[in-house]
Amino acid sequence: MVTSSFRDLRSAVVAEALSWVGTPYHHAQAVKGRGIDCAMSLIEWFAIPGVIERFDPRPYPPAWFLHRDEERFLAGIESYAGRLPDDVDPLPADLALYRFGRCVAHGAVIVDDTFVVHACAIAKRVERRERSALLPRLAGYWRARAFL
Repeated sequence: MVTSSFRDLRSAVVAEALSWVGTPYHHAQAVKGRGIDCAMSLIEWFAIPGVIERFDPRPYPPAWFLHRDEERFLAGIESYAGRLPDDVDPLPADLALYRFGRCVAHGAVIVDDTFVVHACAIAKRVERRERSALLPRLAGYWRARAFL
């Protein structure tokens, strides 16, 4: 069951993520309207509404996931979120995590049953995208511990 306070917090995370749409993609940055990457976006979108305490994983190389097996990105996510069982459907403000290269190396915020918001290096910006477009790389869904 989702209580109204959880629903309000979830709505705040989704609203924050959507407010960054169009922000250019820029590695290891986190300035709305100027530049952000995938790792920093998830931290900002959860920290600004107060779901997590802001932390700074920088510095990190842009293509670390192509050359290492260390789950560096996932370790950061798991400091504030846990993986959902495969039989649990994600809710708005849950995280969809994706494999690129050798590791889980990308994440998005669930908006609804159809869309996610993510900082996309290929699109060179934060975008609202259909969830189905990223399904082949889906590693699973995670939920912030504040929502458990």
